[in-house]
Amino acid sequence: MNIVLQDQIPVCQRARRLSFPEKQKVNEQITDWLNQGIIRESCSDYCSPLVLCKKKDGNLRLCIDYRKLNAKTVKDRYPLHLIEEVLDQLHSEKFFSTIDLKNGFFHVEMEEHSKMFASFVTHNGQYEFNKVPFGLCNSPSIFQRFINHVFRDLLKEGIVIIYMDDIIILSIDELDGLKRLSRVLQTASEYGLELNLKKCNFLKSKIEFLGYIIENGKISPSLDKTVAVQNFPEPKSFKHVQSFLGLTGYFRKFIQNYALVAKPLSDLLRDSIQFYFGPEQKSAFQTLKQKLSENPVLHIYKQGAKLELHTDASKFGYGAILFQQSDDNKFHPIHYMSKKTSPQEDKYSSYELEVLAIIKALKKFRNYLVGSKFRIITDCSAFQKTMSKTQLTPKIARWALFLEDFNYEIVHRPGKQMKHVECLSRYPIMLVTHDEITSRIVNCQQSDEYISSMKQLLENKQIKDFVLKNNALYKIVNDSDLLVVPEALQNEIIRKVHTNGHFALAKTEQVLEQEFYIPNARTKIENVIANCLECILYNKKHGKGEGVLNPIPKDNVPLNTYHIDFVGPLPSTNKRYQHIFTVVNAFTKFTWFYPVKSPSAQEAIDKLKL
Repeated sequence: MNIVLQDQIPVCQRARRLSFPEKQKVNEQITDWLNQGIIRESCSDYCSPLVLCKKKDGNLRLCIDYRKLNAKTVKDRYPLHLIEEVLDQLHSEKFFSTIDLKNGFFHVEMEEHSKMFASFVTHNGQYEFNKVPFGLCNSPSIFQRFINHVFRDLLKEGIVIIYMDDIIILSIDELDGLKRLSRVLQTASEYGLELNLKKCNFLKSKIEFLGYIIENGKISPSLDKTVAVQNFPEPKSFKHVQSFLGLTGYFRKFIQNYALVAKPLSDLLRDSIQFYFGPEQKSAFQTLKQKLSENPVLHIYKQGAKLELHTDASKFGYGAILFQQSDDNKFHPIHYMSKKTSPQEDKYSSYELEVLAIIKALKKFRNYLVGSKFRIITDCSAFQKTMSKTQLTPKIARWALFLEDFNYEIVHRPGKQMKHVECLSRYPIMLVTHDEITSRIVNCQQSDEYISSMKQLLENKQIKDFVLKNNALYKIVNDSDLLVVPEALQNEIIRKVHTNGHFALAKTEQVLEQEFYIPNARTKIENVIANCLECILYNKKHGKGEGVLNPIPKDNVPLNTYHIDFVGPLPSTNKRYQHIFTVVNAFTKFTWFYPVKSPSAQEAIDKLKL
């Protein structure tokens, strides 16, 4: 790998502080890299700081913050294969094997004169890489060129397809597949390539590649492209309808007669006082979801077209839409993404969630974006400024290093112009009734006296607002069937809903009523929230803050300073005394006890007058 810089001014940064356990991890990794010949000691004028990033399994990984070096590096524009040509090759094959390389970049050597630029500093010395490290902006393109060179003969024969770090072995039958696999493994062995066997797949008849499913000579778009739209739950309130229309309305210019199709939903927002989602509204809802998932709205990826990535996040989830400019000069979506935040991500700040949405989207759409220049459209105004800072938290630093693989431009747009993505980031608040929870509720209904009596009344046709489905009792509310929760499980279900985001009373009640029916739910929700330990610890105390404690000077004479306090409440006496007013002399420690009816200032004054 050859690093070419725009100027000759050295980039030099000092080492960052590490904890003792982190230093131990660095020492172990540095020793291992030295033994393998991956790095060597350095005295270069260039040096970048080392950062530690936490892996998913909790272990630490050493990374180098090359952002300042990357800013002045001349970019390597290595061309990628046309996806249309790659798919044409896959179309005629029946069996596929995929190969994953272990520590891919370390298979590529650094040019001797470029090693000094990749120097880095730790708490105990300066080193430079002999192999291509992760974090340099040209590492992906250099690795692509290297891997294409290694398998150049097999590429010419059409035995393998390589698209970035995806290596696929093609074959018409299993026997042919074994022969070709043997040639690939032999070539890998000749060049000393190490394989990650856990991530390799051999002789599969069906694979997913670049957003398409290839099976039995057929190529079809992956359902993953539109799952975020297809799984959008049926609206349960005016706000949810408004959010869904925000998503569909963004693409109204691509949907014929959009206003007429969406009319039952838009009329609901204009004319209705009480929420009603009947057959007409349901038909419009399903039609719009279908329209979003087919041409002319959803387009197939075309290499070389301009790309835009729109992202948004909320405390409920994050969403993204990948757009490309088509022949009509309009930007069409080619992929949707939406995901609920995990319990760990729920604790992130709003800024961290916005960055997380970008990172997740880049990982999801990596095959489309690496090697292309594109724009990231976000309503996070602080993104660019924060990412240029030197001192970052380990989490943000890890994300900043990941971003170095991409050639992007950040464009800020106000939130009111991002309604189409905001819908995907907020839809995960819809509570999904899991099979296990449903099964427990249904089983518990059989032994609940209230539900048993309601079933009896329903069989006698004495009530109309309930319905039986598979022997489970549901309450009909605004044309929605809500599962009736038996008393024994009510607190548990409320607690599950509340702890999903530690919502306040109104939001907890709103989310709960999307799936479940609990009589007098508000009172029970109030009780659960009042006893939620996390909410108690998190909520700030109101009113005047506590005073600062100061030492009281020691007395040298008796009857000069007194300490007073109330003890109680205690069991009431026949004269209704429930507290004891105590007076202690600071010097002699002599104590007076006075029974009082209440711990008031007036009671204290009256006793002190004695």
